[in-house]
Amino acid sequence: MTTLLAERTRLRLPADHPPVLLVVIDTEEEFDWSAPFDRGQTSVEAMRDAWRAQELFDAFGIRATWVADYPIVTQPAGYEFLRELVDTGRGTVGAHLHPWVSPPHEEPVNARNSYPGNLPPDLEERKLWRLTDAIEHYVGLRPTVYKAGRYGFGPHTADLLERLGYEVDLSPCAAFDLGADGGPDWSRFDAAPYRFGRARDLVGLPTSGAFVGWLAGAGPALHAASHRAPWAGLRVPGILSRTGALERLLLSPEGYRLEHLKRLTRALLACGTRVLSFSFHSPSLRPGCTSYVRSETELKEFLSLCRQFFEFFLGELGGATMGPLELRQVLLDPPRTTAP
Repeated sequence: MTTLLAERTRLRLPADHPPVLLVVIDTEEEFDWSAPFDRGQTSVEAMRDAWRAQELFDAFGIRATWVADYPIVTQPAGYEFLRELVDTGRGTVGAHLHPWVSPPHEEPVNARNSYPGNLPPDLEERKLWRLTDAIEHYVGLRPTVYKAGRYGFGPHTADLLERLGYEVDLSPCAAFDLGADGGPDWSRFDAAPYRFGRARDLVGLPTSGAFVGWLAGAGPALHAASHRAPWAGLRVPGILSRTGALERLLLSPEGYRLEHLKRLTRALLACGTRVLSFSFHSPSLRPGCTSYVRSETELKEFLSLCRQFFEFFLGELGGATMGPLELRQVLLDPPRTTAP
């Protein structure tokens, strides 16, 4: 799947620039992640608790990017919150395409078609057009930041983004393979920013993930082998993780602890990746909507983990926070200093 972006060109921050943290919220309807996809599941009531995260972002000066899907931006509980963020300059809104709940509804609803990049090109385009127009109409902002639902960037997505005027893509999930049900394989994809597209004007900012440990270089191959005979069922990834040899980590409070986030951050910085993307799903802000937050106590722990990580990155590491469009400008046209 990395061949989808084989022509990308790596981008770097200026040498004297502090590391940068993006905060990205996959802003979507509540649905049962363990059940088959269902076009009827379009409730967005969890957005009434989005203020819990926004208070935290405000405290740290973070202008988070809320990438929103069709049910969110067409129902008042979703778009009213997002419109206020845009109007007050406290955040920005991008597009997040969940095909099964995004019109036009022409494709069969199944796991493979839940990845927008697997759709016929014309249908992927019409769905993203409808979502883009809906965000502009209800939120008051023409989005230029995109994150494919389920990280489902496909072979025609780059051309589509260029035609629709997008500037930044957040779709890849570095180090993770979603091929089990037809999704893309990002296991050999690194988390560094890059430019891509026919005009080379698109900037990609992957979700930050990586293999960490002294076997990290062999991570993709070892992880793939662990799911094949004779190793399948022997819990090889767990054994490697406990010994410190190899862990696959994601920069997210969903399913990871502070020690994981710190270890991943330090590993990425050590290999020269100084742009990091921290992300989670909006339904995790209401207890019971995801497996990551099942009670009020777990929600407090979830938000505390976010706060501790922001303190670590912005305080201990001396990092900065930016939105994706601001970061795109720095990456493509770094500020020039004049010699005395």
